[in-house]
Amino acid sequence: MSNELMLILSLIGIYGAVIVWFMIFGENGLMCFSAVATITANIEVLILIKAYGMEQTLGNVLFGATFLITDILSETKGKKTSQKAVNISMFASVCFILISQSWFLYTPSENDMIFSSIVSVFSNTPRVMITSLIVYFISQRFDVWAYHKWWNFTTKKFGDPKKYLWLRNNGSTLLSQLINNVLFTFGSFLFVYDFKTIIDICISSYVIFIVTSLADTPAIYIARYFYSKKTVKSNQMT
Repeated sequence: MSNELMLILSLIGIYGAVIVWFMIFGENGLMCFSAVATITANIEVLILIKAYGMEQTLGNVLFGATFLITDILSETKGKKTSQKAVNISMFASVCFILISQSWFLYTPSENDMIFSSIVSVFSNTPRVMITSLIVYFISQRFDVWAYHKWWNFTTKKFGDPKKYLWLRNNGSTLLSQLINNVLFTFGSFLFVYDFKTIIDICISSYVIFIVTSLADTPAIYIARYFYSKKTVKSNQMT
């Protein structure tokens, strides 16, 4: 299967999973999914692939999903809940770093066959994940702040808080993804790859982020529709 097709299927599958988790588990499901996506993306990002004529790292779709999650929570539950999701994902990442690094303190059995492979993967993880934690905190906090700034603007301008969801969603995400992309790429890969490769990764990753940001617009409308329908039903039953 081609890398291009895999990326498209990943986008559909991961964004679809966000909606399903929200429908089944509500805000707690999104917080859990955000933590899983943050940890997994920081492992995936170690893999460099070529797709659509560009060199890029994996993890872009999962990183995009975390921004979708904070926007859904901002839209349905408010600023404090979306910030709580960011904090949970950060603490989950810290726990993963500590646990994964503790594995190296063990002496493997002479019959062990995978310890060296684990070391080769997760020995690079601390730098990536520590960089990610700092960048994640900055970009996600900015995303939540920008989302509500756009929301206040559209509400005052058009008098309806439900209108122009696509504008506040994309307006906040595209800016925060730019911050995330530049800081993370240079923080994680400076002195690992040559400067040209880093620039290529930065450009290609942001192109992917633009696509993932625009593609999450239907997902956030579906999530809001589901939440509104569920709220109305709850109010009718009480």
